Amino acid sequence: MVSSFVALALSIIYLNHSCNAKNLPSILPEKNGLVANSWRLLQNSEYEKDNLFCLSNGCVKVAASLINNMDQSVDPCDDFYQFACGNFIKNSILEDNEKLRGTLSLIAKKIENQRRMIVNEPIQPDELRPFKMIKLQFKSCMDQEKIEKIGLGPMKEMLKSLGGWPLLEAENWDESKFTWMDSLNSFKEMGLKINYLLKISITPDFKNRTKAAIFLDQASLGLQNQHLVQGRDYRAVDKYYRYMVDISVLFGADRQRATEELRESLDFEIELAKISIPPEEASDYLKTYNPMNITFLQQKFPSIPWQEFLNKLLNQFIRQDDIIIVSSLEYFSGLEALLSKTPKRVQANYMMWRSVDDAVKCLTGELRQIKQTFETLVFGTIEVPRWKECADLSFELFNTAIGSMYVRRYINENTKNNALEIVNDIRKEFYKMLLSNEWMDDETRKSAMDKAKLILANDIAYPDELLDDGKLNSYYENLEVNDQDIYTSVLNLTKFSTDYEFSKLRKPVNKLDWVYNSGVVPVLNAFYNPQGNSILFTASMLQELSFSNDVPRYMVYSSIGSIIGHEITHGFDNSGRKFDMHGNLANWWQEETNKRFLEKEKCFIKQYDNYTIDGHKLNGTLTLGENISDMGGLKLAYNAYREWVKVHGNEPRLPGLQEYTPQQMFWLSTANVYCSKEDTAVMHFLRKYDGHSLSRFRVIGSFSNLKNFSDDFRCPLGSNMNPTNKCQLW
Repeated sequence: MVSSFVALALSIIYLNHSCNAKNLPSILPEKNGLVANSWRLLQNSEYEKDNLFCLSNGCVKVAASLINNMDQSVDPCDDFYQFACGNFIKNSILEDNEKLRGTLSLIAKKIENQRRMIVNEPIQPDELRPFKMIKLQFKSCMDQEKIEKIGLGPMKEMLKSLGGWPLLEAENWDESKFTWMDSLNSFKEMGLKINYLLKISITPDFKNRTKAAIFLDQASLGLQNQHLVQGRDYRAVDKYYRYMVDISVLFGADRQRATEELRESLDFEIELAKISIPPEEASDYLKTYNPMNITFLQQKFPSIPWQEFLNKLLNQFIRQDDIIIVSSLEYFSGLEALLSKTPKRVQANYMMWRSVDDAVKCLTGELRQIKQTFETLVFGTIEVPRWKECADLSFELFNTAIGSMYVRRYINENTKNNALEIVNDIRKEFYKMLLSNEWMDDETRKSAMDKAKLILANDIAYPDELLDDGKLNSYYENLEVNDQDIYTSVLNLTKFSTDYEFSKLRKPVNKLDWVYNSGVVPVLNAFYNPQGNSILFTASMLQELSFSNDVPRYMVYSSIGSIIGHEITHGFDNSGRKFDMHGNLANWWQEETNKRFLEKEKCFIKQYDNYTIDGHKLNGTLTLGENISDMGGLKLAYNAYREWVKVHGNEPRLPGLQEYTPQQMFWLSTANVYCSKEDTAVMHFLRKYDGHSLSRFRVIGSFSNLKNFSDDFRCPLGSNMNPTNKCQLW
């Protein structure tokens, strides 16, 4: 009741600019029936004297949003997430086609609609060629009548040209013409994906990032490894199998034959999953760094003719001085054994099936519906409108050009400069934190300082190259796209991307790859790149998260500042700390300091392992890096804001929230970023597989470790939000 009343009052304030502080509704404890807590009565003499409020458009809107989300009947020292987000959770109703709703997901939808408007606009005669191609591709994707008219004929012909899908060719398939290596090379030339047995990419050498290396990684599978390893009888795997058979029948396969042959294909894929390393190990840079040259690679895995295979696939001769990094020795040993005992027909059925599965989104409505039914049964995903499928496909294939269009259309030119100011403020606080850190030795501290000073933020918001017409046209020069056939366009784009990737071998490594970084501009996200020792904060996130001159700076530092701090801290979390200031994989930690770090990270693992949801524990090891960075980012942003206040003075309070100090509002604003409501299936999927903790525990876990929070809200020692034992690192 109180929240709704105040939100209405704020709307009236906004319409009536003559209102002053005396007209504001009071929500002080003695007037609204809520229990008076000590943390509510922090008005200082300066505030009581001046009684200043921020009545700008931005302040009124954000105050209304915060009040509507809060549940002020909850003691913030007991459960701050419920205090900040309780009414958001209570009043949010998930629609039939909605599995999650949160502050960030609502912003993401806005950005998604902006991308839709970009690709759906009429082509202008004078616009750049890449922009025209985006719109042609989207138009062909939306032309469902033409897609149905084309049917599956061209896809079937392509499969024949690749040697044929044994399932369809039946007894006519000639296994003497098949090798998996030749097939992968044919797939690449055709524009199909080539990650079905192994993944090949060109990446900076982890220990010498000035040089490009060939990276051999385990396969990308059609269903998550965690499901496949459970075997054919596991529910998700069984649904996947039935989906495989149904799609093949629509392509003309005999159902009985499909049932038998795809069972063998699925068993092969299950074996691939079993030899793959789990996500926790795959993200360990030290475990996945196994460098060698082509000779040693051949000796290590002798049944595969690596020189011939890689020469042909990469279209250049692999030299002895080329570095080849193998992510998992166990996987490639297992792959050798698996391929040696698996009939060619089974291998071919698997590879052709995977190429068909990847193509379904571009084919007829009947196939897409079968895929949607499968994904709904297994993942709980909902059917999305065709425009979203096509807009997402456009972004997946044309992300660099769409990033350029997005910046030109939606991003304020001052956004980038304002963000760089915040980055510098946060960086200064990190220096201070390192200098005051008592658990590090001086040598390790100096190395950490050197690394922090070299963290690059040149691509904050967006790379400047996105506004350079010449560079954009040059990048897309060899690409052809039309509005006649969506699948042909997708093949062209996939081949274009693969060729660009492989062309980077032996070229100078660009520490700030503008093409790579521009692809995430219209996405609500931020990143730390350990090999570049750089942070990337997307333009769309800066534009949407309270980066405005008409809101108090605590709103800016709590949202933008804490996320920038989060990304900087990633450079010093359990993974990022393994890279030095130049982005090379190196151990710059003295032994005793390293031991102290490992002891401190155990505290975070134990803390988050002990959180439960519906009786199920969180995985503190899986989320360790994010939990460390959540806390570090908050601490840095809070300290940076305090320094800003020392220079600029105290800020006015928000209308309807006048009882909260600016320091308290910092915490309330931060928590609001994570307000979220998920359905049960999504919540448990995130709990098991996401590297981030669930939103509730991102707030509770990090806030309860910070003394500044418990001081600002005067939480008694031993309360839920002020535990006696706190995890401390940065």
